[in-house]
Amino acid sequence: MTWARLKTYFETSLAGLTQPTRSDWIFALRTVSAGLIALLAAYALKLDHPQWAMMTVFIVAQPVAGMVLAKGFYRLLGTLAGGVAAIGITTAFGAGPWVLVTVLAVWIGICTFVSSLLRNPEAYGAALAGYTAMIIGLPAFGQPHLVVDLAVARCAEIVLGIVCAGLTSRLILPKLASDAIVSRLKRCILDLAAYASGAFSGDDRATLIGLHRKLVADTQTLGEMRAYARLEAPSFAPRAHPVRRTIGQLLSALSAARALYSHAAPRNAALIPVRSELQALVAEMAARPGALDDSAPWLARLDAIVVRAKQTPDAPAEPDEDRVGTITRLTIAADFAEALKQVLRGLDALRAPVTRASRDRRPPALVVHRDYPGATRNAVRAAIATLLVAAFWLTTKWSEAAGTVILVAVVSSLFAARPDPVQVSWGFFKGTLLALPFAFLVGQVALPALPGFGWFTLFVVPIMVPAALAMANPRYVGVATAFAINFLAFLSPHQAMSYDPGPFLAGSASILVGILLAIGVFIVVLPADPWLAADRIVRAMREDLARLCLHERVPKRSAFESLAYDRINQLMPLVQNSGRKGEAVLGGGVVSVTVGLEILRLRAAGQNHAIPPETALSIANFLRGLARELLYRAPGDPQTATIAVARQYAAGIAQRSATGDMLQIAASLRIIAAAMEDFPDFFARDRA
Repeated sequence: MTWARLKTYFETSLAGLTQPTRSDWIFALRTVSAGLIALLAAYALKLDHPQWAMMTVFIVAQPVAGMVLAKGFYRLLGTLAGGVAAIGITTAFGAGPWVLVTVLAVWIGICTFVSSLLRNPEAYGAALAGYTAMIIGLPAFGQPHLVVDLAVARCAEIVLGIVCAGLTSRLILPKLASDAIVSRLKRCILDLAAYASGAFSGDDRATLIGLHRKLVADTQTLGEMRAYARLEAPSFAPRAHPVRRTIGQLLSALSAARALYSHAAPRNAALIPVRSELQALVAEMAARPGALDDSAPWLARLDAIVVRAKQTPDAPAEPDEDRVGTITRLTIAADFAEALKQVLRGLDALRAPVTRASRDRRPPALVVHRDYPGATRNAVRAAIATLLVAAFWLTTKWSEAAGTVILVAVVSSLFAARPDPVQVSWGFFKGTLLALPFAFLVGQVALPALPGFGWFTLFVVPIMVPAALAMANPRYVGVATAFAINFLAFLSPHQAMSYDPGPFLAGSASILVGILLAIGVFIVVLPADPWLAADRIVRAMREDLARLCLHERVPKRSAFESLAYDRINQLMPLVQNSGRKGEAVLGGGVVSVTVGLEILRLRAAGQNHAIPPETALSIANFLRGLARELLYRAPGDPQTATIAVARQYAAGIAQRSATGDMLQIAASLRIIAAAMEDFPDFFARDRA
């Protein structure tokens, strides 16, 4: 890439940035200030590699204080674990170079495996433990007596950067995750109201799909912020479970609104008033400024709508009128109103938390899907890539190839679990390449002629502030972060800078080659297929529903919603950019929440002694057939009779009795049948 193209790319990237907000400027100035403080402290402590202190600030930098604390905490744990591993491996195997690099590669594979099974920031800490051992162990190659000193120095530099980043993010105009959760939840509620308003009035499908995607993405962000807020302040811990429950209610409301849109009701005297009231409420909520400042009026109106929707309508005047269909749609409308009501109560609980101890039982544990096949692939790939490049280094004895080995280990481990590791690694390469000319001009031309911390600040701040502003923009965060940390890595600031372009260019070339080799590994060695990982999650969601059908113990609604939220949270990054196919999978995932809740209703009804025995038997038979459908039918196979049986049972139950409980059972059967008709492939197992 020529200098002109580099300049054009940089100018285009800056032109594409949105106008920085006040929060973006605060984040940028705070991050750069923390980095300079860390570097100055590293100079004062005479650390061997002071750039690591400043680099750490930019590595852990996040707009929200809790995110900085979380990433810094797990970076510290990963560094300590990697340092201990480096000392142990080098002490035990340092005498044999081939054995040493083999054991280091195996260690990186193990850490990559663990990282792939965890979530951020825990996953980041596990990956860091792997390649930190390589960063410490390779410089001690042939000199194992130095490994302890290297590990201590590395940990000291990292701790210094973490402390500076954590203190500044918490003390200087902090943006707290606990406040961001409330703000984000308000936006989610307003977006949900806008989606429901469009769904009830029959808006454009593309607009509704965009809102649907945004809502699911925001629930994912809410879940992440919940963990960060707990690190900010222990006082937030009692509110962590209500946040998770509120996220589940958001998904339930979204699923119900989608169902009412997909199955527009015929004109019916019982349904029209409820639908009209809901449409008026959500339209007013979405349009009124400050609508969520006071939830009480909305809660009162929703209570009235729920009561009205749950009233059993009079017998139809026309014999061919679909009374069960009317009850079904009224049930969905009541579910939407009830879920929205619970979301508003969750917002109130966050704004005015109750300080007294809760009498509720301990919330159910969140079940996490572990993708063991994907983790194994990532581990094997990282270990093989590291070992092959290390073998090249040992064979050629090219000193700069040590940097290549380290970069291959870093990239192949750190980005292994991303849905598209090639794209992420390529962004990292572009940021690194952009940093090279800036680092050369500052480190090889300007600072040798004008040494001192004051000149360093003068040259570096105009470069790092725009980089930090770009880091605050989600569209450019990957490239900008790579630019910032590799600019400092190339620059390698010391108190006495000298003009020495040979080692600079050789070291820079080894880093760029290492990144390109890692990208090649992602492409060639066991290439990742996001759809395979997505299929495994979808299979787990179907198995969850099958367990609801068959398991003797009926779980709590909140436990299932937490589980479903977690599955969707994992599914979304894999399919969100996959066009119509991805939308179908994600939509099926959200609708599976409704199916699960209706299964729970049927299970509860089946255990109700007031229900006739033949109805309880019909419910049990249907649930067994549904479980078989979920577990054994593959996409493209002829559909079993499950949907037809659901409709047949619903019609028979409605004919035998017109009581509210019986009609509710019939409505649940119809809702499940409609969901399976809307997303037939989602509710069928993959062929793998």
